[in-house]
Amino acid sequence: MNLPFKQHLIDPEICIRCHSCEMACTADAIEHDDTNVVVNADLCNYCMDCIPVCPTGSIDEWRVVAEPYSLAAQYGFEELPEQEDLAGAGADNVEALDEAVAALLAEAHQGAGGASKPPASADRPTVNMYPLAKPTSATVQGNYSLTDDPTHDVRHLILDLGGVPFPIMEGQTIGIIPPGTDDKGKAHLPRLYSVSSPRDGERPNFNNLSLTVKREEHGLCSNFLCDLEKGDEVQVTGPFGATFLIPSDPDARLLMICTGTGAAPMRAFTMRRQRSIGGTSGGMTIFFGARTPKSLPYFGPLSKVPKTLLDQHLVYSRDGKKEYVQDRLLVEEEKIAELLVDPNTHIYICGLRGMEDGVERAFTTIAESIGEQWIAMRDVMRQEGRYHVETY
Repeated sequence: MNLPFKQHLIDPEICIRCHSCEMACTADAIEHDDTNVVVNADLCNYCMDCIPVCPTGSIDEWRVVAEPYSLAAQYGFEELPEQEDLAGAGADNVEALDEAVAALLAEAHQGAGGASKPPASADRPTVNMYPLAKPTSATVQGNYSLTDDPTHDVRHLILDLGGVPFPIMEGQTIGIIPPGTDDKGKAHLPRLYSVSSPRDGERPNFNNLSLTVKREEHGLCSNFLCDLEKGDEVQVTGPFGATFLIPSDPDARLLMICTGTGAAPMRAFTMRRQRSIGGTSGGMTIFFGARTPKSLPYFGPLSKVPKTLLDQHLVYSRDGKKEYVQDRLLVEEEKIAELLVDPNTHIYICGLRGMEDGVERAFTTIAESIGEQWIAMRDVMRQEGRYHVETY
């Protein structure tokens, strides 16, 4: 008899088929058909790369089994099977694996900011209206350069949905399906991009939205998007995401920390506040990092945002004094400490994953300066829907 082991499964009742897990899986263990996304037990190596990217938590499911559920069985799941009774067989093996998996999960969740909750006052989002099996199309209205750095090409892309309903909120993402097929002859999976426009459109009351896209040297979808011209069509899935949302409470204070294209949801938040509240009392603070002013997206438009709406800290790592967002957080220690202890403060972190450790260290130092423990403060904020991280 085989010893029991822990099998990684996906909950079909919660999964929204955004396929972010499949794109993140380096072992090619995740696949899909028109109904389910499944995990091949023969290939899964417990690397946990799929855990942080899942917007619903459906990927974080496990069953202890004597024989793994086959792909055919998983494709037939309408709900997850109950844990089978193995009568204690191989308990030591399962316990050891439990500990290893728990450690990996903790690391994966920590890197993504943990299991996030939406702000209590956030409006309810629409999710997965257009799945991979039934995408919709959008027409390019404009493709504009945001940077003056030939080695750092970032584009502002405006997509027109025409007469197709596509309700989307600030902080959500959409999927773009690159044309063509992969090396196995299969159609490419969608790549996810955060919207950089507010819910009423890039232009108010028009059914359009915008994306902030950085060209990557070997990026299949980023190069496709950056080269699009007005009138071109793209295949779109989504919307996705139900937690990285802006609170509707006008008194909520927003502390936004971002690098590069991580500015996309922050731009959407700022425009939403500007249109709904006005420029007199935004309660928003942003720490925005880039290499130089020429490589910082939206540098020009940011200069026109009223300081009363958005307190800006633009930080450059290759322009004179070498500085990162975590360095500026420490410079503004008194201001950040006051925000951390305010129960109306919501923290949003978006951008390159490498920024997370530095930001965490800065928060730890600032919290200790006022006699608090950052991890405890962060856990409370997360539980209350006031702490959100999206990094890549």
